[in-house]
Amino acid sequence: MHCASCVRILEKSLSRVEGVSNCVVNLATETATVTYDPKKVADNDLVSAVANVGYKAGIEQELKTEDQQKIEKEKELKVLRNKVAASLFLGSLILWGSFPGLMQFAPAILQNFWVQLILATPVQFWAGLIFYQATIPALRHRTANMDTLVAIGTTVAFSYSAFVTILPQVVENIGVKPEPYFDVSTIIIGLILLGRYFEAKAKVGTSEAIKKLIGLQAKTARVLRDDKEVDIPITEVVIGDTIRVRPGEKIPVDGEIIEGISSVDESMVTGESIPADKTKGDTVIGATINKTGTFLYKATKVGADTMLSQIIKLVQEAQASKAPIQRLVDLISSYFVPIVIMLAMATFVVWYVFGPTPAFLFAMLNMVAVLIIACPCAMGLATPTAIMVGTGMGAENGILIKDAESLETAHKIKTVIFDKTGTLTKGKPEVTDVVRLQGTGYSVQEVIKIAASLEKGSEHSLAEAIVVKAKQEGIKLSKADKFKAIPGHGIEGEVDKKRVVFGNRKLMDKEKVEVQKLVQDDIERLENEGKTVMIMAQDKKLVGLIAVADTLKESAKEGVEALKIKGIEVVMITGDNLRTANAIAKKVGIKRVLAEVLPDQKETEVRKIQQEGKVVAMVGDGINDAPALAAADIGIAMGTGTDVAIEAGDITLVNKDLRSVASAIELSKKTMRTIKMNLFWAFGYNIILIPVAMGILYPFFHILLNPIFASVAMASSSISVVSNSLLLKRFKT
Repeated sequence: MHCASCVRILEKSLSRVEGVSNCVVNLATETATVTYDPKKVADNDLVSAVANVGYKAGIEQELKTEDQQKIEKEKELKVLRNKVAASLFLGSLILWGSFPGLMQFAPAILQNFWVQLILATPVQFWAGLIFYQATIPALRHRTANMDTLVAIGTTVAFSYSAFVTILPQVVENIGVKPEPYFDVSTIIIGLILLGRYFEAKAKVGTSEAIKKLIGLQAKTARVLRDDKEVDIPITEVVIGDTIRVRPGEKIPVDGEIIEGISSVDESMVTGESIPADKTKGDTVIGATINKTGTFLYKATKVGADTMLSQIIKLVQEAQASKAPIQRLVDLISSYFVPIVIMLAMATFVVWYVFGPTPAFLFAMLNMVAVLIIACPCAMGLATPTAIMVGTGMGAENGILIKDAESLETAHKIKTVIFDKTGTLTKGKPEVTDVVRLQGTGYSVQEVIKIAASLEKGSEHSLAEAIVVKAKQEGIKLSKADKFKAIPGHGIEGEVDKKRVVFGNRKLMDKEKVEVQKLVQDDIERLENEGKTVMIMAQDKKLVGLIAVADTLKESAKEGVEALKIKGIEVVMITGDNLRTANAIAKKVGIKRVLAEVLPDQKETEVRKIQQEGKVVAMVGDGINDAPALAAADIGIAMGTGTDVAIEAGDITLVNKDLRSVASAIELSKKTMRTIKMNLFWAFGYNIILIPVAMGILYPFFHILLNPIFASVAMASSSISVVSNSLLLKRFKT
């Protein structure tokens, strides 16, 4: 594919296949992503649909390996380079022997028309064969693309020149001096192929992010098999294998450390430059580098399930997706080529009827100039190349963008909502205070024992903090029966055959447990310190209070500040009570707080803010955040979160750095700025130069656009668009 009209033709053809529900063709990646019903559509049907309009396709699973594709790409570039060299060399010889001002210094043999015909023929039908290979099937199916314009333009110039060479007397009889224009057809083909060569080289640069990610993978793993350590290919590692990693080695696959301590450089996946300390029970990510110690770990994810493989898949999908702005460009381009052909024909007629002598030559050369100048290549490359580089740079900095639409929307964000626990905070709270109530007969140790016995069955992060506290105190836990979690309120169950409820004030109100004034004062004091207070009642009587505090992430305050500098409103949402929530919000500089929000109400709160006319981003990490992430205009999931949250999010912060929320928005702004600049030049180039090629300046300044210069301008436009997109590589978080 070489232009936006190619994209439109292929999408139309694939969409016509019965059973296909959606189709997205990407010019920059040269891929088509098709959603279809496998009961109605076979792979061959899709391949045939592509072949029917003059192109070739292969199914991804059947495609060659990365190395084979690289060899094939290099081979294609070599053939293209040879054609460019031959075309420009032969074209230069013809130009030397035929161009006014140069031909006086040329040998007589080069001024011979028959020699020029011999030199031009291989350029037209060997080097230019690719234009005919795309044009003939396209015309057969009543479609047209950029190759059609080039094929028609160069064929007209070559055919006229050949006619003048073979039958000069016919041309003389109608009063026209027999002069061929082989230089026009050959130099145009050479320059267009040169533009394609540079464009292909530049496009390789736009997909470097994927290659870098793939290159990160380890090739082998040192696995314990039959009490021996053996090196095996990474493809042979299975879940449950015990793997040894020594200092300086790459970690082969994802897993959990079972022995040893170390620090691991995770920068290639997360973007975080400081090595992370790892010990028994910690997870490690495949492709990261072990820095100091030796450790053993158990493989938990292999092959396509590893984090790196998932990142590669996500980046590939994002680069193959289409931004809304691109759909408009494709639509315009689909009408562009037929309009250009009509303008070229109109140019020929006007110059032939009203032009100066020799009218036919003026008409032909101006028609060829219009056909050559009006290439929609630049329009087709403007958006996908910028999207490829943008999503690739995001991945390199630990920001995974799911699709092009998310990248396009992110720069419009006006409000960012942060979930508190696990997002703004580390999600690993600690017990800070235990209050026993007078007259209950329970000691502090017994309050901890009852709470920990009950919380053993809960997966909540606060529950884990209480169980850890009991272990630290050496408290032996009792068996809990009839355990039940009450979302947004707390838990209940039986400990030592007594019914216990443990949670917030809403739970106490629901259970009709009276909270005395003295206890309320204690609760308020602790909450004002930013602690979450849980109240315990046994048989409808208060027993004690446990306060838990969750520490803020190091990047929380800076992340919020970076958004406020951009003029973005920051909101915090939490199930905590208002007093505790305000205390946390104050520490990070958030003024708008949505507190005591139950998990199923988070989505509603997101929609309320959207109804204020704001584009909303939701940042969360838990399963209970998934509906809110999906409801937001942009869902941003923390990379430390659950698979469900990551799946629901449009952007995933693998680097766990909250400053990356502002970086993602900035990346979106820069990408959109690049796309708009690309489109401005692509459309502006055509709007300005097509009238010039038609001869609009001739009546005033006697200026005409030589078809050779038209081909230079056309090739330059495509190269400039790709080069401008590559400037995004300078993006820094």
